[in-house]
Amino acid sequence: MKQWLGIEGVKLELTVPGGFDLSAPSVDGTLRLYSKNEQTVSAVRLVLIERYSRGREPELLVDEYLLGELVLRQPIVVPAEGQMVEVPFSLPFHAVRSEVEEFGRRNLVFKGLAWVAKKTRNAVSEYRLEAEAQVPGVGLNPYAQLPLE
Repeated sequence: MKQWLGIEGVKLELTVPGGFDLSAPSVDGTLRLYSKNEQTVSAVRLVLIERYSRGREPELLVDEYLLGELVLRQPIVVPAEGQMVEVPFSLPFHAVRSEVEEFGRRNLVFKGLAWVAKKTRNAVSEYRLEAEAQVPGVGLNPYAQLPLE
């Protein structure tokens, strides 16, 4: 029962040692897997998501955008007793820019106007990296989330 619920199953951790740069073509990092019992991970799905919010209560609007997705399909054997397995990844993504941000990229004067417009509308983007591993015989798949700055 514990294995089916994932209690003593595979655990995930995400690290992005170089930091996150929205102007870069990809997010590079490491996926760390460990478990109390030996298990095999059949695939790992990595996604980069932007959470874009604007407005103030009660008219707050929130949208989420999928910026990039990567599926690692090679089987990964995770040994018992908490031995860590590290898998490097490079997740390519495409940044989505709003009309105001595109306007601000034209020149220095427009950049200042775009900044004021975003502050007035209380527009904020937050980014996160998510990973979900597929483990045969487990009801709840291991999952990890990392906020990026």
